[in-house]
Amino acid sequence: MTLDVHVRDLRYFVAVAEELHFTRAAERLYVSQPALSKQVRALERQLGVELFRRDRHGVALTDAGTALLPYARRVLADWAEGAAAVEAARAAQHSTLVVGMSTSPVRGGLLPAIRSRFTAAHPEAVIRLRQVNWEDPSAGLADGAADVAFVWLPLPGQERYDWTVVAEEPLMVALPDTHPLCDRTEVDFTDLLDEPFLALPQSTGPLRDYWLALDARDGRPPRIGAEIASTEETYEALTAGLGVCLVAAGNVPLLTLGGVTARPVRGLTPSRYVLAWRREDGRRPLVRAYAQACRRVTGRS
Repeated sequence: MTLDVHVRDLRYFVAVAEELHFTRAAERLYVSQPALSKQVRALERQLGVELFRRDRHGVALTDAGTALLPYARRVLADWAEGAAAVEAARAAQHSTLVVGMSTSPVRGGLLPAIRSRFTAAHPEAVIRLRQVNWEDPSAGLADGAADVAFVWLPLPGQERYDWTVVAEEPLMVALPDTHPLCDRTEVDFTDLLDEPFLALPQSTGPLRDYWLALDARDGRPPRIGAEIASTEETYEALTAGLGVCLVAAGNVPLLTLGGVTARPVRGLTPSRYVLAWRREDGRRPLVRAYAQACRRVTGRS
């Protein structure tokens, strides 16, 4: 008996054995039914036995086919693991991890700490930071421009992503220094209902709604003073008196540069800042490693 059997032939055999139907197996393998039948016949000739009994009642495994099936599955599983290990080694040797962000995570040296842990484990990998404006709330994940990204929840198409929480922070309101509410130490959200708000672009969908606190308005539509797509635009709109805006506590230093005051807000749920990645990329070695480094730095592992 010849032992020089191709992995492809075993994959074809297993598909037919599991489906017990050549047409369904061919559809599963994305090959034509005649091509599949021909290849299975060739495998039977190589092994010198019939693997399937074919008659007008359908397809059934022979004793030889039944005996081969668990070993064929084992070979395919081992080959898949071997191929994955090779791909992981190749990716680790020659790869760049693109980290997207729309707001710089200025939280206690977060980025340098994550980079330090990540590069200690993968010194050959290159990290490239990619800053995007707020028109893309996924910070490059949605179009594949980033591998992982620091983003705010909720995300449009959130079911596409997995994440680890970086920070849960109370909301504050950023106001021009001349605003009457600056005299208070804390503001109730009901006192902001009639204020003009700075809003994210329409493309941000549920994230725009979150920062306008739609859930806390009891159906009252917000007044939009201006749309903003970056920290710089937000600061300029605030100092120009175009409106007020909600901001996570950790981002307050980005806006209170002069002419802007921030006050805590009662009556709103905290914001969630996360490191996210596309769900199908969760098994990629560098994505996993960066997420793990993030968890350890934030104490969430």
